[in-house]
Amino acid sequence: MRTDSSPGTLPAREHLPATAAGTPVLDVVVPVFNEERDLRPCVRRLHEHLTRTFPYAFRITIADNASTDRTPLVAAGLAAEIPEVGTVRLEQKGRGRALRTVWSASPAPVLAYMDVDLSTDLNALLPLVAPLISGHSDLAIGSRLARDSRVVRGPKREFISRAYNLILRGSLQARFSDAQCGFKAIRGDVARVLLPLVEDTGWFFDTELLVLAERAGLRIHEVPVDWVDDPDSTVHLVRTATDDLRGVWRVGRALATGSLPLDRLSRPFGDDPRDRRLPDVPKGLARQLVGFCVVGGLSTLFYLALYGVFRQFSGPQAANALALLVSAVANTAANRRLTFGVRGRGGAVRHQAQGLVVFGIGLALTSGSLAALGVATGSPARSTELAVLIAANLAATVLRFLLFRAWVFPDRERPGGAPAVPADRAPASPPVQGATAPYAPLPQRPAPGRGEQPDQPQPSHPQPQPHPQHQLYRTAQVRAGDAADGTRGDGAVPSRPVRPHDNDPRDAR
Repeated sequence: MRTDSSPGTLPAREHLPATAAGTPVLDVVVPVFNEERDLRPCVRRLHEHLTRTFPYAFRITIADNASTDRTPLVAAGLAAEIPEVGTVRLEQKGRGRALRTVWSASPAPVLAYMDVDLSTDLNALLPLVAPLISGHSDLAIGSRLARDSRVVRGPKREFISRAYNLILRGSLQARFSDAQCGFKAIRGDVARVLLPLVEDTGWFFDTELLVLAERAGLRIHEVPVDWVDDPDSTVHLVRTATDDLRGVWRVGRALATGSLPLDRLSRPFGDDPRDRRLPDVPKGLARQLVGFCVVGGLSTLFYLALYGVFRQFSGPQAANALALLVSAVANTAANRRLTFGVRGRGGAVRHQAQGLVVFGIGLALTSGSLAALGVATGSPARSTELAVLIAANLAATVLRFLLFRAWVFPDRERPGGAPAVPADRAPASPPVQGATAPYAPLPQRPAPGRGEQPDQPQPSHPQPQPHPQHQLYRTAQVRAGDAADGTRGDGAVPSRPVRPHDNDPRDAR
């Protein structure tokens, strides 16, 4: 996994503002490899649907994954015929590589992609991107496994899809239902932060992006889709499944070792409603109570097991003290991380020291209960001892929660009662007056004058001439990986920009 990236703070989610008619709000990427037969009807159908139903300006980008047939010619013809269509050529295969390259260069605030076979009903496209436009969600995925989805496909693909998503739930604790449906969207600002962390360039790209987004606390919206399997799909199921399992192992290991800077992928303070302080509503009390009860229940079982072991070779007081000491250390560590959300090693020693003080109070309570039981009955039965200890531990648990909340892990506040803002969640600075808007209409490219050479080199194979009104996009040949991470192989030729203004040093974008 890539660990050298510093993603920083994400901007606050807001409803995209109304824009000029020529401003592309949505960029739909269609990755293709040797799709000369299906590409033209797919793009025409998609363009007709967006023109008829989508209320914002849009663009369609054909990402050619090193096709060896007539796909580049078909893509160039579509780009010349339809002003809203552009094409990008990559010299290496890989759906993830294509998406990362195009998404990294696109100025559109909402980015999407779909498979060229259009297996997903296009009526789900607007529900897919609407939560991103409104600022409600960060990513959106089509789900073939949702309860309301209507899917037509063979038992083999159905079994593989469900088994794969069960593996994700069991190994990576994924909560989204369908990782591999070729129908997804993401906000552009989120993509620019997440894409540098995604390593895969093939079919596992989707899963890795979703897992990292979910672990970073981003909101993923799911849309049930109508989906009809393409019997002519060129996906190699066995090889794809093997690569996906390798990716699951790699991402799981990176998450387990903490080698990803996901703690820095956070929203500005106040964007999450849980950050708001309401009168007479203690912040996070319900969540903390649930977490503390779960940890307390497990700690009690752990304590009783330890007490039973220590009681085999020691008296009740010594067994109680040892069991309570060991379980108290584990309880403090678990509550620190799970209940009160304290991460990192800072203050861990102090928290454990304070936890030991709380342990001493609990020890006095439980030991006093045992002593009182011995005075009252002389030689109590083992079951009576356990019953008294359980009651004493319940009382100690309530006291422990109050002390943890008020003393060990208090809700720090700044002077004046305002909640302290963590450094990585500080509010974004106000925009500088005169700064460039997040997205703006693309400038028109003037036609070359007489005697001038066009700025686009002539391709080695014949391509249709651009339409006079085709000013938004042009065909660009990109070496795989260039636009995504800035690296370039030996002897690589710099790629032509997808947009004419990319070479203008005065352009703020």
